[in-house]
Amino acid sequence: MTVKTFDYRKYLEPSVISKIKNLELRAKMVVEGFMVGLHKSPYHGFSVEFSEHRQYMQGDSIKDIDWKVYAKREKFYVKQYEEETNLISHVIVDISRSMDYKYTAAATKLEYAITLAASLIYIMINQQDASGLILFSDKIESYFPPKSNQVYLKTLLGGLSKIRASGATNTGSCLREVSEKIKKRGLVIIISDLFDDPDKIISALKFFHYKKNEVIVMQVLDPVEKSFAFEKDAIFVDKESGLEITTQPRHIQKAYQTAMKNFLQKIKSECLNHRIEYNLIDTSEPFDRSLMSYFAKRSKLN
Repeated sequence: MTVKTFDYRKYLEPSVISKIKNLELRAKMVVEGFMVGLHKSPYHGFSVEFSEHRQYMQGDSIKDIDWKVYAKREKFYVKQYEEETNLISHVIVDISRSMDYKYTAAATKLEYAITLAASLIYIMINQQDASGLILFSDKIESYFPPKSNQVYLKTLLGGLSKIRASGATNTGSCLREVSEKIKKRGLVIIISDLFDDPDKIISALKFFHYKKNEVIVMQVLDPVEKSFAFEKDAIFVDKESGLEITTQPRHIQKAYQTAMKNFLQKIKSECLNHRIEYNLIDTSEPFDRSLMSYFAKRSKLN
């Protein structure tokens, strides 16, 4: 008798996952779809708070020997740490009206961002990491401090499920304000289209890094926002200001593509220069690329 296994990998596709209305189920399916291809989780609990030294005992790991102490005392001592299984994580999501856009993709940028945020939070809390959530537009809309219990998972997913795009864009100022709220260093994940003054955004990102946070930037765009591949004359409406422009896209496509390329390159290069992980994600891509960046960063913190 042949037993059929359920293929969770299809739940990495936005075209499939966008049809699932329950956000917790959606996050569960994305995460399990992602985990199908992994032999084991590449991250575990970790310790970061140094406590004291104690004399080396048989069976202790050699990597924990403090060689500076040995040089002074000519005796082996190992470093002891206070066990800290929880990584402190903050997931920061842009919910401004510019995020409420799709052209040919299955989901709007905001829908994609919400599913991605829910999946990351689902992973963190189920791995006993503490996760918080910040929603912003032109101001901080909601702030949920990091916690690691299962009841809180439902609170965060509930907060995400109620999101409606609102407000204009003020990404740089909002990110700077968020950085002031974060008192204990940890992992900061920013999900946004980053449609704002790049210098203000970069300044805010550098401040997160200055405060010794590990930072992951996930810039989410609809494919057409990169290509400007419109074929017919069109009226373009700014979702935030309501401004309308009638144009023939083919006449401005090249100039648009050049400006967008320069904008994206500036954000990317500045992130790399300051050891901030940058991911450019379009809303037609499966979720595994986005999740893998988190796993890679998390494994480096062990």
